[in-house]
Amino acid sequence: MRAIIFSICACLALASPEESAQEFFAGSSNHTNNWAVLISASKYWFNYRHMSNTLALYRTVKRLGIPDSNIIMMLADDAACNPRNRDAANVYPSPGGVDLYGDNIEVDYRGYEVTVENVIRLLTGRQDPSVPRSKRLLTDDRSNIFVYMTGHGGNEFLKFQDSEEISAHDVGDAFAQMWEKKRYHEIFFMIDTCQASSMYSQLHSPNIFATGSSQVGENSYSYHNDHTIGVSLIDRYTHYILGFLENVNKTSHATMQDFFDYYDTTAIGSHPGVRSDLFARPLNETLITDFFGGVAHVEVSNSDCTPVFGDVVEEEAPVRSKETMVVKAAPPSSPQPTTVDGKGIRAWGSFGLIGLILSWVAFRTSGS
Repeated sequence: MRAIIFSICACLALASPEESAQEFFAGSSNHTNNWAVLISASKYWFNYRHMSNTLALYRTVKRLGIPDSNIIMMLADDAACNPRNRDAANVYPSPGGVDLYGDNIEVDYRGYEVTVENVIRLLTGRQDPSVPRSKRLLTDDRSNIFVYMTGHGGNEFLKFQDSEEISAHDVGDAFAQMWEKKRYHEIFFMIDTCQASSMYSQLHSPNIFATGSSQVGENSYSYHNDHTIGVSLIDRYTHYILGFLENVNKTSHATMQDFFDYYDTTAIGSHPGVRSDLFARPLNETLITDFFGGVAHVEVSNSDCTPVFGDVVEEEAPVRSKETMVVKAAPPSSPQPTTVDGKGIRAWGSFGLIGLILSWVAFRTSGS
């Protein structure tokens, strides 16, 4: 009798194919879409490296699966088209390195558009109705957001184009408004500037963790001077973290703790900081791709027909999802029989089995 009852429970507990697929593809986070906000706040030719920093992170998140529709990039200056650039329309992080500018980038805010006001409005969603979709952060309470800033800064401030500053209080208040308005699920805030860790000292909202290239009282340093163009090509911190990120792919199981353990203070020249007291998940269980990668949602549809030439994969782009992959069988040319509901069959089968067992128990009882 115990064996029969156990079999009934097991039958009722069977998951549908859809549920099994969702469980298989589920990650460590419950978010459904990833976004990246990448900001280079410096202008002028001698700040070439800040543009290079931002473009390098842009290349990374795009390579790992975040589409341009979910990346907001702000470049305060355009070093690629500066007349002093001997390699016109190119930006390199190292001599002979990869061209970060290329022909397939989308800059959403450039030049005079890169202001403190526009950053705050972007994050909080307080934008004029005339602002185009490409300049909006269309996130919700299931969105993970990677926010990266680079430029010249100091204790609790980052300069924008040598004319204004965004403060640690501004950043903290913007994130607080985002939480109240359900504009994020989790945020990873990264900043590469002098005294960078001071910029996340005023964060108080949940589900945020942050890192910066230097501690309060420390400078952040450039990495390499290219004497052919007379400027530094990239900052040390961003250069060295790219050494880690270049070995990460879309299916990587590397965690944020692995990323932070990679920090080498001797090579970077400063002591990068990490703050995780507001973050709910352990860093050693938080995947790098939860913030740097794309999210794939899989829907499985049942069909009794045999696929013609394998499966047909279609891509859809809902308003706030990054990548949605729907797997369906190719449509046949002949009419199809009515689709059978697998869940209904299991349910009626379970009820019938229970009825048979109850009848058998009643028969045994009456016989005795």
